[in-house]
Amino acid sequence: MSKKGSHVSETPATQALKRAGVAFTEHVYDYVEHGGTAESSKQLGVDEHAVVKTLVMQDEKADPLIVLMHGDRTVSLKELARQIPCKKVEPCKPEVAQRHSGYQVGGTSPFGVRKAMPVFVEASILELPRICINGGRRGYLVGIAPQVLTELLGARPVNCANAG
Repeated sequence: MSKKGSHVSETPATQALKRAGVAFTEHVYDYVEHGGTAESSKQLGVDEHAVVKTLVMQDEKADPLIVLMHGDRTVSLKELARQIPCKKVEPCKPEVAQRHSGYQVGGTSPFGVRKAMPVFVEASILELPRICINGGRRGYLVGIAPQVLTELLGARPVNCANAG
């Protein structure tokens, strides 16, 4: 599943997982600009539905939040805003997302972020047996049990997925 002998040095995300005693597997792939979860799932031989993307968004007051979504789905911003609840949710500009998370876009992990933010997870992700999520660097995913998202991050389940 991951490249032989590939090891990535620690990131704030892996440090946070280790501190919490979370078991995880490392999955290294060749990062492709704008390749997204389709590229990582193809290279790693993992179902894109089980690859979870970390999206830094903001509400109408520009307060940041994290949304965790299946790689093969998009976020219904209206439905998310209705469930949070707030008036409006929109993606942060890349430089703003980087400032909030401390991670480069394309390498954003929900673990070990610079600024504490509320985390929302698409509820159906929690039904999967295992997920791959960014480990804090481009071209690097970690495999974890999805329950870690609610137990460690306090992620709140929402239903806001749109097909592809």
